[in-house]
Amino acid sequence: MEPRSQSPDKPNSGSPPRGGESGSDHGTHVTTIAHEGRFWEVFLEFVDDPRDPDSARARLCYVPTDRAEHEGPVRTTVIIIEPTQHEAYDAARALDRYHLTAMLRSVI
Repeated sequence: MEPRSQSPDKPNSGSPPRGGESGSDHGTHVTTIAHEGRFWEVFLEFVDDPRDPDSARARLCYVPTDRAEHEGPVRTTVIIIEPTQHEAYDAARALDRYHLTAMLRSVI
């Protein structure tokens, strides 16, 4: 049996869309927000859970664009749990700036 091919405009449901990625070690780029005079890149990082390998669990990773050498990224705990990585990415993209900023404030 041959594997099913995906049409170019239909992303593979098992992985996040390729568009919008920055090639960062911090995961898949979601958006950029402003908070307290700084710009923050927001990434979605997937976390494996051996107890539930059939789910896609993810956290948000915030990286200031003007980051100093002593600053590292800040991360939420796992806050998105969906059946697939694509659905987790869609859930992250659905968060509005108010919620993204509130989550950033909770981890800095």
